[in-house]
Amino acid sequence: MAGEFNSGDSHRTKLSSDMNNNTSGEFPGDFQRTRTGPPAGTYLVQIPKEQIYRVPPPENAHRYDYLSRRKTRRRSLCRRCVCSFLAAVLIFAVLATIAAAVLYLVYRPEKPRFSVARVSITGFNLTSPSLTSPEIEVTFRLENPNGKLGFFYEKGSTAKIYHDGVNFGNGVTPSFKQPAKNITTLMTALKGSGIQLTASMRKELTEAQKKGTLPFSLKIDAPVKVNVGSVTTWTMSVTVDCEIAVDKLTASADVVTEKCRTGLHPW
Repeated sequence: MAGEFNSGDSHRTKLSSDMNNNTSGEFPGDFQRTRTGPPAGTYLVQIPKEQIYRVPPPENAHRYDYLSRRKTRRRSLCRRCVCSFLAAVLIFAVLATIAAAVLYLVYRPEKPRFSVARVSITGFNLTSPSLTSPEIEVTFRLENPNGKLGFFYEKGSTAKIYHDGVNFGNGVTPSFKQPAKNITTLMTALKGSGIQLTASMRKELTEAQKKGTLPFSLKIDAPVKVNVGSVTTWTMSVTVDCEIAVDKLTASADVVTEKCRTGLHPW
């Protein structure tokens, strides 16, 4: 017993000596790693590794399968709806293209033809620097050269007249129905307000009037539908660009030259 006691005392003496000699504050052996517990007011729950499931446990497997199938069905339903919509749009576009091609091949549609017949100008004063408010009435001839196609000119058109890039008046064209092989004469009034003519512009207009050639640009944009028998198309657009020249800035002006270009735009 005495030998065992002395051996224990010797071991404790050596440990105490090692702790006193460790000036760096570190513990030898297993005492080098300080173990700290969780903060106060918290709980540490340890779960055995074999109880951590990578898949739902057997008692929840049925519910997991049910929810997974429901999500899959929802995604599949949304995908089918999108595909059906895109397919319907594609089919409609193809059918519309085929119908337009058939109409074109059968009826050979031609664009309407515009020409300016008369221009009446009032409100210009080239001797005064004050603001001017001109009124320009344009009478034009509209021809439908098609034998089986009619045109429905709708409301919402715009008409503008320019000189050297300056807008001298705005107006609209009337709405009406033009049957096949028809020529119609229409008049549109274009009015300007508060236009300031510079000294150089007044001089240029005066000299052009003396020469008997005053150039203007007329631009028209009108919504129109094409009628074939009992079928009427969607609303298209007719654009007209006319370059005209008159001899003077009066109500009795004569058209010296005129040239109009017409475009029919399906969209």
